[in-house]
Amino acid sequence: MSGLYLASQSPRRTELLHQVGIDHIVVTSSYVEKNVVTKDPIEMVRAQALGKARCADNVPNDAIVLGADTIVVFDGQVLGKPHSKDEARVMLRTLSGQVHSVITGVAMLIKGHEIVFHNETKVYFKTLQDFEIESYIDSLEPMDKAGAYGIQGKGALWVDKIEGSYSNVVGLPVEQVYEELCKALGVKE
Repeated sequence: MSGLYLASQSPRRTELLHQVGIDHIVVTSSYVEKNVVTKDPIEMVRAQALGKARCADNVPNDAIVLGADTIVVFDGQVLGKPHSKDEARVMLRTLSGQVHSVITGVAMLIKGHEIVFHNETKVYFKTLQDFEIESYIDSLEPMDKAGAYGIQGKGALWVDKIEGSYSNVVGLPVEQVYEELCKALGVKE
């Protein structure tokens, strides 16, 4: 086995894997995120994670490839990464004082098999004041994050509580990735 290849440019996913001691090599993926129109957000993130893993560039044939996609869902609506400050503002106002889901689809290509799963975490947001939203947007932190916030950054100030995996909200449910890797490789935890 050549090792684990992460088909993601997300520094947060790399940090999470390093944090739990999973060595990996970061590679690009030629997959183009289309946010395929589907009524099922879970189906969408699973398909996108698999697409990223399948299109990983420069990996040996016997490598383990990991792809992931994270979205925020509120009231059935998918909130991806904002394309503008105005879009970030709308997303943050939408999430203010509400409960939303963070869903990450994960795909692993290993020993000729495709293992695809997802993780969902409920996030309870405090009510945000306009000055808090504006200050946060000015920091530019929300611009590369699904739902326009990062729980691992200043956005943590607004999270009242979560139900589920913290690392999932950051971008990769590492505890579940570890379990699936152990199972696929026949390693007892």
